Amino acid sequence: METTGRQLAVLMPVYNEAGTVAEVLRRVLAQAAVAEVVVVDDGSTDATRGEVGRVAAEDQRVRLLAHASNRGKGAALRTGIGALTAPVTVIQDADLEYDPAEYGDLVAPILAGRADAVFGSRFIGGQAHRVLYFWHMAGNRLLTLLSNMMTNLNLTDMECGHKAFLTEKLRAMRLREDGFGIEPEFAAQASRLGLRLYEVGVSYSGRTYAEGKKITWRDGLRALLVIARG
Repeated sequence: METTGRQLAVLMPVYNEAGTVAEVLRRVLAQAAVAEVVVVDDGSTDATRGEVGRVAAEDQRVRLLAHASNRGKGAALRTGIGALTAPVTVIQDADLEYDPAEYGDLVAPILAGRADAVFGSRFIGGQAHRVLYFWHMAGNRLLTLLSNMMTNLNLTDMECGHKAFLTEKLRAMRLREDGFGIEPEFAAQASRLGLRLYEVGVSYSGRTYAEGKKITWRDGLRALLVIARG
């Protein structure tokens, strides 16, 4: 695969992130390899859509799709997948927890022709990580272990939101989850399709609930159901 020029699609699901989405988009658009940014507004009730619209008016690489009501991260990603045109896709959250400046490291195994998909990991490498919730970390490790047992993969951070795919492989996945259960579903589908899967250490600037973090223990229970379903 060619390793120069704009060849990355960035797929960004967003829900009520008016305070961060414009800054995230500017950081994404600053990456030289980004050819397009598909933003899916998942029924936001704040000014998110207007913030995205302002950035899109300045840069034609940004396209905004919208759900009439909140359906969940997985539903937003499924909506966006059909609109992608670039050969490699990076999934980017809209909350500044993951850094677009690390796209080069994330997609390097794909561009080198060694991988079909790359999952970020907050538990490997020497990147900076904000210190936050012990039980989130413990739950994440448990869910990753159970996922690995079902898929026979050896991931260290199945729940990491920073992922990259050959777009054609992403489209081949049979994704059904509407919420955060999409993360274990990505692992299960990667295993089912026999994708060449790599992990890359990523930094993490996590948020507290007071700062807008949305995932809850209910999402952990849903992840368990997705893992059990396989």
